[in-house]
Amino acid sequence: MKHVAIVGGGSWGTALALILEARRESVRLWVHDPLLAARMAESRENHAYLPGFPLPRQISITSSLSEAVDRVDAVVVAVPSHVMREVTQEMAGLLPPEVAMIIATKGLEEGSLLRMSELIAEVCRPVRPRIAVLSGPSFAREVAAGQPAAVVAASHDASLAQTVQTSFSGSMFRVYTSGDPIGVELGGAMKNVVAIGAGLCDGLGLGHNALAALITRGLAEMSRLAVSMGASPQTLSGLAGLGDLVLTCTGNQSRNRRIGLELAKGRPLGQIMASMKTVAEGIRTTHSVVELGRRYDVAMPIAEEMDQVLHFMRPPKEAIRRLMERSPRGE
Repeated sequence: MKHVAIVGGGSWGTALALILEARRESVRLWVHDPLLAARMAESRENHAYLPGFPLPRQISITSSLSEAVDRVDAVVVAVPSHVMREVTQEMAGLLPPEVAMIIATKGLEEGSLLRMSELIAEVCRPVRPRIAVLSGPSFAREVAAGQPAAVVAASHDASLAQTVQTSFSGSMFRVYTSGDPIGVELGGAMKNVVAIGAGLCDGLGLGHNALAALITRGLAEMSRLAVSMGASPQTLSGLAGLGDLVLTCTGNQSRNRRIGLELAKGRPLGQIMASMKTVAEGIRTTHSVVELGRRYDVAMPIAEEMDQVLHFMRPPKEAIRRLMERSPRGE
């Protein structure tokens, strides 16, 4: 992986560019908005999504996908899940055969319920890309600042997972490998749903007991569905499951937790979304997780209540009450 393209110039894509630039011969960062790309190329800073972090000259910035992926060894994809298909379709005909594709997006496609790796494999089938996923507890600002973080690179191709590990690892960014991309992807997607509930708990002032219970039962819910879909239960107790869940449910930088906090204040979802620059993936993922639970006949009470709050105007206090008043059962 000497020449790498990062497709997606948001906070996470920019942070990953900073991680990679010291270790690769060339790093190209694709930014969708031409005006933002031009401003970043001139100022050497992503003022819109990751202000305060200078971008070294080794990172070339472009709004042209063909220029970004031309003759690269690997493509890191970090666009929001709801535009993943559109961007991948545009990119598919430009990719070299058997290119390595590393997915750094956490979410599910609405409607199809596909994981991001499944979507990319479907769209890029003629290219036969080698696919890995990168996930774990990692706020972009902390990674960009060089604060310690640990994530997981997962692939059915063990050699690719190891290549990703070697390419991204540094003194403050530790990468573990996994052969369970299903569990890693599902953990990264589903934790956002629970984090909205965590924001509700905090916003309603329900206390630490309630938050601890929500995180624990949320992990159980995540694990049930992931295992039903072919994941290893150990994956959900690792960095991409429990680790990311704890971070997203408790960290002040969590966009999904913020959604819950604002809903608890009585603000309408549309107003909250309009005030946010970046995407909170849990808003779209919640309904997809509920649908997956129905498809695999897995009880998903937390996801179902969050879906009702987000999309069917159920009051947050009523959602919490309904969770607490469910029929008694064993843990």
